Amino acid sequence: MNAAVLTAWLTEFARLVSSHRDLLTELDSAIGDADHGSNLDRGMTAVLATLEKESPPTPAAVLKRTGMTLVSTVGGASGPLYGTAFLRMATAAGDDDTLDGPGFAKALRAALDGVVARGKAVAGDKTMYDALAPAVDALDAALADGQPFDEAIDAALRAAEQGREATTPMVARKGRASYLGERSAGHQDPGATSVTFLIAAAAATLSG
Repeated sequence: MNAAVLTAWLTEFARLVSSHRDLLTELDSAIGDADHGSNLDRGMTAVLATLEKESPPTPAAVLKRTGMTLVSTVGGASGPLYGTAFLRMATAAGDDDTLDGPGFAKALRAALDGVVARGKAVAGDKTMYDALAPAVDALDAALADGQPFDEAIDAALRAAEQGREATTPMVARKGRASYLGERSAGHQDPGATSVTFLIAAAAATLSG
């Protein structure tokens, strides 16, 4: 996975965010500020413009520019969280010109650690963590079991989807949604939903 491949991943993520912007906004309107879709769409549009203009030469450079752009253009909680995730991925990617499957898994684990450090979320808080953590764990487990990367990232996507679905009955314990208390139950978390798009984009573009 070189810089061009990771750019293709982010391009597909941006496409998924854009095409599901209204869904993300609808989900966020129920338990948040009703801006997750528009904020993330604006941020990823800015990311693609930056990557096209600068053509970062390495995976780490692509990931770093992505993180910095999201931090500077996305409001609310999602900007700092997604931005931190990509900046941590950049650090984990190092100076190599390419990433292999285990290298990508290491970077994604670093993204999860960044989300935890920034948002202090744990399982069951009804946040993006509830989709990202199962995906990272599933990817690591599949690779450790000797599965090829395309099968491993598919397993990660299934885990993310299950984690996303599991947020619906949860009572939120973090962010604005937590202000609703029991009324936050019955609504799918928008952050967990957008993270699932991130993993879906990886499954679509990074395998093979």
